[in-house]
Amino acid sequence: MRRKPILALCTLALTVMIVSPVVIQAYYQPWFAPRVHMKPIVSTHWLNAHLNNPRVVILDVRSNAAYETGHIPGAISINSSLWITNPPFGPDLPWMEVPDDEYLFSLIGSAGITKNSIVVVVGSTSGPFTPVPFGLYSNADITRVAMTLVYAGVRKISILNGGYEVWVSNGYPVTTEEPMITPVTYDGQVKESMFVDRDYVEDRLGKAILVDARDADVYSGIITEPWPPNPTPGHIPGAKNLPTPTLWNVELDEIGSFVVSATYKDIATLREMARDVIGRHKFGWHKSHREIIVYCGVGGYASTVFFVLSEVLGYRNVKVYDGSWQDWTSSGTLPVEPPPLPPLEP
Repeated sequence: MRRKPILALCTLALTVMIVSPVVIQAYYQPWFAPRVHMKPIVSTHWLNAHLNNPRVVILDVRSNAAYETGHIPGAISINSSLWITNPPFGPDLPWMEVPDDEYLFSLIGSAGITKNSIVVVVGSTSGPFTPVPFGLYSNADITRVAMTLVYAGVRKISILNGGYEVWVSNGYPVTTEEPMITPVTYDGQVKESMFVDRDYVEDRLGKAILVDARDADVYSGIITEPWPPNPTPGHIPGAKNLPTPTLWNVELDEIGSFVVSATYKDIATLREMARDVIGRHKFGWHKSHREIIVYCGVGGYASTVFFVLSEVLGYRNVKVYDGSWQDWTSSGTLPVEPPPLPPLEP
């Protein structure tokens, strides 16, 4: 006599399991937009196939001049300098800080982006390689914007692998026509714990995993970056080095002085590179909840390592020290490795 209620209960549970994901998806997905399968790093082929999807917002973060010369059809122009405060080489320090929430939400809304939009960030991956690798810095600008959108609560964010240069070289269409934008009131929820300051990092020394995203020669102290106010060689004590440029396949010109384009290494390679630095957790590399704090020189390269660890590889507790080495060394009182050499006696 009890079999019918049990059977009915099982049927109800199975129905909920099957229907619930459909209902949830219908809630977040407009009826007119086809379902989209996407990855944090998308190819030019993927983007071309989704150009007409109304949920996809293509965000071009190159300079205004570059955008006006030609861009991906439908792309919206908001150059990377608008996504930070204290632009590099300006008087206000530290450089490249995340904007306040009110400004950031207004900027996102001006592009018609909602928290349920599918945003693909497009930038430049080419430029000078020597004597200063601005071509690589521009690639990091892409992840800097993507990281800021993650902080602002946008749920689906991808970057275009290889940027605009690879889009063009693959023969996909470009235009000079600017799309119509319908601004919205953005109402996302910021991830307040994502960015940390100097005091927080100092307190977490020896507890969290610190990852230095700068070049190996800078990390080791062989090269000292000239960023004001107090250029200092070395790195934060205990930090491990995962140089951002090693995450890319960089194509140089014949002379070796200009970056033609830069694309990301395959996921398996990125995973192994991360494991070598972060370590392997006994429950699997992707299950670790141990805190990871990423920093670099001023906040560009760190965004790339953050994006790869958090969004691509799925590490669950990644934070960014936004002030980075420029802020850490500004007072000259915090510890560094290797210790600076004493001044030469006259």
